[in-house]
Amino acid sequence: MRALVIGGTGLLSGTAAALAGDGWQVVLPSRRPDPATTGDLDVRWVPANWSAPDPDLPRRITAALGGPADLLVVWAHDGLHGAMAETVSPLLADGAPVVEVHRGTSLHVEDLPGHPTHQVLLGVLGYAGRTRWLTDAETTEAILATVESATSGRLPGIHQIGLPHLLAS
Repeated sequence: MRALVIGGTGLLSGTAAALAGDGWQVVLPSRRPDPATTGDLDVRWVPANWSAPDPDLPRRITAALGGPADLLVVWAHDGLHGAMAETVSPLLADGAPVVEVHRGTSLHVEDLPGHPTHQVLLGVLGYAGRTRWLTDAETTEAILATVESATSGRLPGIHQIGLPHLLAS
């Protein structure tokens, strides 16, 4: 099983490490490697700058994957669109699910045709009249639950974790 994780050296580093620990071959295209996720696990880093992807990026990602990706997990502030979508969509296996992670209320739904897209909307947790962002462990747990849903063939949907940021006080 091959997973392409965009944002895997930042917010999704715990997700990337957990997928690799579960036997997934994980490829992380990003500006810089993350030694915490590229250690002893089957994680491969590919240099990538999503604000200006170079024309050779699809070939490098394909070489690192060794075949089409069976899963795409992406942390993209504005959703998966434009150059990023054009670069990764041909790298996905037919019907490979997509898990898009968003924080706050910035939901941008733009499905890749033929790829069921599950949205994770990370909010805040309330306690004693205050709010806080989810911890890294809570974020990873929520994303992995959505990955499980996506890879088991459940219908796509929006998975809200915590309170929407604007509604929290």
